[in-house]
Amino acid sequence: MTPEHAPSHAPHAAAQGMSRLNPAALPVADAARVLTRLGGKAVTEGMLNADIDAGAPANADGTINLVHYAAWLVKEMAAGGD
Repeated sequence: MTPEHAPSHAPHAAAQGMSRLNPAALPVADAARVLTRLGGKAVTEGMLNADIDAGAPANADGTINLVHYAAWLVKEMAAGGD
């Protein structure tokens, strides 16, 4: 495998300070930052924690899967629970 085709988790990527976010397992703080940047409206950790308390899915380790969270939001909006 040539260096340009090496997996992103190769040691050289970590040494250069590049980190990858896993959208299937984001810590709440990272999820808030990502959602704020993508949505253009502020999303706080408190908002996400309130959603989790209200039934939004979270992984066993407390991280958030953005796809599952988005699906939950759509379901809540359709049910009028926005």
